[in-house]
Amino acid sequence: MRFMSYAAAVGLAAAFTITAAQAADISGAGATFPYPIYAKWADAYKKETGIGLNYQSIGSGGGIKQIKAATVTFGATDAPLTGDDLNSSGLAQFPMVMGGIVPVINVEGIKPGELVLDGPTVAKIFMGAITKWDDEAIKKLNPDVKLPSSAIAVVHRSDGSGTTYNFTYYLSAVSEDWKTKVGTEKAVEWPVGIGAKGNEGVANNVTQAKSSIGYVEYAYAKQNKMTYTKMVNKDGKTVEPTSATFAAAASHADWLSVPGFGVILANQAGDDSWPMTAATWILVYKQPKTPADTAEALKFFAWAYKNGGKMAEELDYVPMPDAVVTDVEKMWSADIKTAMN
Repeated sequence: MRFMSYAAAVGLAAAFTITAAQAADISGAGATFPYPIYAKWADAYKKETGIGLNYQSIGSGGGIKQIKAATVTFGATDAPLTGDDLNSSGLAQFPMVMGGIVPVINVEGIKPGELVLDGPTVAKIFMGAITKWDDEAIKKLNPDVKLPSSAIAVVHRSDGSGTTYNFTYYLSAVSEDWKTKVGTEKAVEWPVGIGAKGNEGVANNVTQAKSSIGYVEYAYAKQNKMTYTKMVNKDGKTVEPTSATFAAAASHADWLSVPGFGVILANQAGDDSWPMTAATWILVYKQPKTPADTAEALKFFAWAYKNGGKMAEELDYVPMPDAVVTDVEKMWSADIKTAMN
């Protein structure tokens, strides 16, 4: 199925929002990374409870701004806030689901999973140091793949993005040049390429632009039959993006070691680990102005933890481990003032 235009994607999101909002809606905004699973959960939750979810898929930066402005009940971000930021803003943070960021390409003759890249090569492509698909670095990783001599068209996020934060975090970990010249942030000064808004926008641009490369959450690549690449991980093993390789990267995470469960999963060790695995977080006020609204939001998230695992796996997301869910729900009871407590 051809990826819908960005305008159509926005229209679909708007239609989803309007339909959901007709019930006693829960309002949220932020990361595009988890939008496919949040939409799927919302549909199932509404059928079961009659309560809808009004979620604006606008990027992590927008979600953080909206929750800090108290215009939504919850914010969603793939770039966790620091402990100091959480404390100063009066926010609680918890992880909702995990997934993987994947390079996606549109190169004639190359099939999904046929091309292999590694971190340093990806960094050089996005810095403009590698400009042709038949560059020696790419050929060395793909001796049996016929590579065209066409120029590489780079597509990146134009908005403040947690996907970008995790992507640039990984590139900083594997490339000293990237770390010193570009760095890790939700929005960076891109050396080359064109910008697009949201995972949807990047996916749409890569689908339409020949000889292009971008990065998206894997659900977008899978749902729209995009050509993703394999990656060489920290242990030197070539891996495919799957829920199993995402779970492998997350398997040794110490979620309580960082305030707000803010563990970054990029570049984890392990033969089977996908190198660009990431979590996505929810932000709510510890002392919300409307405790009843926050209580409804937490009911939805509790339902998703309990009932949403299979739906998440169908989209190649990874559910949070039971032990983490237990710790999160303890935090809710201790730290968040709602109509329930």
